[in-house]
Amino acid sequence: MANKVNRLVAETFLDIAKGLETGSFGNRPKIAVTGIGSEHGEENVMAGAVMAADAGVDVYYIGTLKNEKVNTVYVEDEAEVHKTMERLLDSKEVDGAVTMHYPFPIGVSTVGRVVTPGRGKSMYIANTTGTSSTDRIEGMVRNAIYGIIAAKACGIKEPTLGIANVDGARQCEIALKKLNENGYPINFATSARADGGCVMRGNDILGASADIMVTDSLTGNLFIKLLSAFTTGGSFEATGWGYGPGIGENWDRLVMIVSRASGAPVISGALCYAAELVKGDWKKVVKEELEKANKAGLKTVAKPQKKEAAEVKEVKAPPKEVVTAAIAGVEVMDLDDAVNALWAENIYAESGMGCTGPVIMVSDANLSKANEVLKKAGYVGE
Repeated sequence: MANKVNRLVAETFLDIAKGLETGSFGNRPKIAVTGIGSEHGEENVMAGAVMAADAGVDVYYIGTLKNEKVNTVYVEDEAEVHKTMERLLDSKEVDGAVTMHYPFPIGVSTVGRVVTPGRGKSMYIANTTGTSSTDRIEGMVRNAIYGIIAAKACGIKEPTLGIANVDGARQCEIALKKLNENGYPINFATSARADGGCVMRGNDILGASADIMVTDSLTGNLFIKLLSAFTTGGSFEATGWGYGPGIGENWDRLVMIVSRASGAPVISGALCYAAELVKGDWKKVVKEELEKANKAGLKTVAKPQKKEAAEVKEVKAPPKEVVTAAIAGVEVMDLDDAVNALWAENIYAESGMGCTGPVIMVSDANLSKANEVLKKAGYVGE
């Protein structure tokens, strides 16, 4: 009994001392990190762990190294790393964990966070690993929701959201705006470029025109690797907070992803990012945001009705005319079908590619009518 009391007293004084040092009092988030498997060795991961401990995180290091500032859970090889990590998570001995190459189930993907070089601002990338859905558009829509969850859990009450100009961006925009109309509030960002809109250009990614940048996971993975390691030639990720937490419905483990190429600053960032999520009660935010999104029709809005091949018939082009007006917002794979839809209404149109992506070209006189036809057919949004 005396030993237990002495231990509690010692731990209390230690917490007070660390609080005076870091400015963080009260229960500190307990975050594990797996040290084995990094391309830069365990010493690199331990260095990141110590940096996070100095910042106020109670770090549990899973590996073979020791340091007085962290708690070491001794594991000899990589085969035992995830088993040990999951045991610590499931037993609630730790609140979250940072690791490499973790297999999330379909429906769960990670929201990364980077420092953008254009303005030195932070930006969430939704998403960077895992797969929110096997359907591309649904996946991007869910990525947007997951990005909002991560940002809100980290203290941004009304995060701005932009959509990277990748395949599926326009359909994702239509679905998200429908969700917004149905009662799920989304604070859409505006591109810094002259043409505006919430579909972001490369410049917007470099300058963080939005708090959250929505994309598919493979492109997001590329973005975060480039933005984290562009100063080092790619072999060492030097800046940012890593690939972020796995988020999804019915998923309650806080598992943060880093790369085997992540350097100590990113390891530290990931541990601190996890601590922010714990302090922000991330599980509660997940529950609240998904409930609101589902109430607004997430499960149906995220899966727009696809046109059957039989619905799209080849039609004869109307007489050719000069086309100088451009309609943006049509997916590149839908260009030919969209042109056919206009031809069927006796509107001459041509497909093209503008600097912001695919466009449908029509005459100035037919612009308004063509817009209405394409909106009705679901090729462009409002």
